[in-house]
Amino acid sequence: MVKMIDLHVHSTVSDGSYTPREIIQLAKSRGLEALALTDHETTAGTREAADEAKKLGIKFLNGMEMTVAYRDHKLHIVCLGFDMNNQGFLDMYEGIRHNKERDMDKVVECIRQKGLDLTMDKVRKHIGVHFDRYAVMRALVDLKLPCPVQKLWDEYLNPALKELNVFGDIPAREALPVIRAAGGVTSLAHYHKKIGMLGWTREEQESALCELMEFGLDGMERYYPNYAPDDEEFAAHMIEKYHMLPTGGTDFHGANRKGVELGTGINGNMNVPYEFYEKIMARIGRPVA
Repeated sequence: MVKMIDLHVHSTVSDGSYTPREIIQLAKSRGLEALALTDHETTAGTREAADEAKKLGIKFLNGMEMTVAYRDHKLHIVCLGFDMNNQGFLDMYEGIRHNKERDMDKVVECIRQKGLDLTMDKVRKHIGVHFDRYAVMRALVDLKLPCPVQKLWDEYLNPALKELNVFGDIPAREALPVIRAAGGVTSLAHYHKKIGMLGWTREEQESALCELMEFGLDGMERYYPNYAPDDEEFAAHMIEKYHMLPTGGTDFHGANRKGVELGTGINGNMNVPYEFYEKIMARIGRPVA
């Protein structure tokens, strides 16, 4: 029987529609063997997910998807298996959370002035652990506007963040060594997207990967739901050529990214090998069981 895993998953703690506990329950119902919860810039759902995974007999790997600045671009880095109590990580995490949560009331007002019926009262209903951009996005989704979630990011939330200069992404050169020092591994997520290396030549992408590896990058996503065949081929080539750590995941967001299913991607086009999980566990020095 094929063992299914998913190493890129989001919950309601950031921008998914399932709680951390519900994510694990869904994974159990789908027959997944192992899962990593990788909410954006937060580990707040880790304990809830880990407890439920232990209860249901699913192998669980703590994680976080981190936005870093690199060559005037944003990259998403999937961080896995790091020590959440490591002081270096805690110091970086505190700075990240400050950047993600500051001036959100001003962001809400900026969006309201652009014509959407968004108020602080509406946003407060969606504030869970953090009052950050994801709480604002949940409130925007709740407005039930006739447009996809990505359009809300592209036309309202991101422009407001940029206008108020509240991005504050940590440079890749600084972030990657911290995760490594905390005993974790890092993997470049969806390199083919706008938050990635979209528009770069393959030569430019390879050059960037080499530099990122010098900073401390361990791997990249070998599988992703909407990779084109040549994207997947390039990722496989880079992983083999540079002995990178392969990872993969569906980037599951539940109802907030319709058509992408936990563990299987789009119309069953994914099956991340269990050996990827085994390799990660070997790299961070943890038993697989």
